[in-house]
Amino acid sequence: MKELFRWAGAFVFLLSLLSFVAMYEIRLRTPAHDDGSATRDAIANVVVFTLFALHHSIMARTGAKAWITRIVPPDLERSVYVWIASVLFLAVCWLWQPLPGVVWQVRGPGLMLYLAQLFGVALTLKAAQIVGIWELAGVKQPDPRRPIEFRSDGPFAIVRHPIYLGWVLMVFATPTMTTSRLLFAVISTLYLIAAIPLEERSLLETHREAYSAYQSKMRWRLIPFIW
Repeated sequence: MKELFRWAGAFVFLLSLLSFVAMYEIRLRTPAHDDGSATRDAIANVVVFTLFALHHSIMARTGAKAWITRIVPPDLERSVYVWIASVLFLAVCWLWQPLPGVVWQVRGPGLMLYLAQLFGVALTLKAAQIVGIWELAGVKQPDPRRPIEFRSDGPFAIVRHPIYLGWVLMVFATPTMTTSRLLFAVISTLYLIAAIPLEERSLLETHREAYSAYQSKMRWRLIPFIW
């Protein structure tokens, strides 16, 4: 039963990612008709994403993980986290309301933006492979006793959080930026900016020497030469 639970969670995780692609490329590609509800819909979008972001941040903390393991077996902690996060992200994808308006639409140079998006996808996949795709998907439970090697090569030679950088490229580098897409890109990026210090604090608590050494090698958190 545990294996079935883990693999089912991984399937929901994949489904949530595919739903994001469908939402971004289909539902948010065309501006909505302006019927006077744009402000209400924008607020609803922010609320829905905030619920996902709060779970994603709070339940990833060490104390929250300890609380979860009082309810579920410790070897299912990661899978439970993935299940809840994936269901909430599915809710974000399907409840997000399209908004009226186009912020920019690039024709000729748009190819460069598509290439930036593809680089973001490649960066994310490579970094996820290094971190451990099966652990990210909840199929494998991370072993807290195993020492972590914080690499400073490949994607991790660019920034400390290359998966997040890949995300920023994917949501911002679009030739057609509708208002719906821009709100999604801005709020999700603001969440990443807020989450990074919390995530790094947890890493320093559990792997102080190793992560501190990596921080010394790689100065940039999210954007090279900026932050």
